[in-house]
Amino acid sequence: MATRKQTQAAKRNVKKAQRAATKKRTIAHLPTTTRRALQTEARKGARRGGQAGHALEERNRQQLYDVARKKGISDRSKMGKSELIASIRRAG
Repeated sequence: MATRKQTQAAKRNVKKAQRAATKKRTIAHLPTTTRRALQTEARKGARRGGQAGHALEERNRQQLYDVARKKGISDRSKMGKSELIASIRRAG
């Protein structure tokens, strides 16, 4: 059984780790090339009015994830966009 002091210290450590993880996930901390690629993809989606494109490359990761789920592809949650496209094409 942990003491009260140990429990409080553990809670502080967890909160500190959560804050650090949140800071690292911001777009500002991504490389410039990655930010530009994200902006380009966002502009494509805006031009389509938010609708999914016909080509797999025109879809965002969430839309590809939904296609992969419908096709029954396993481990899709661990895949990035390019991996999802490749596995969808393999699945036919």
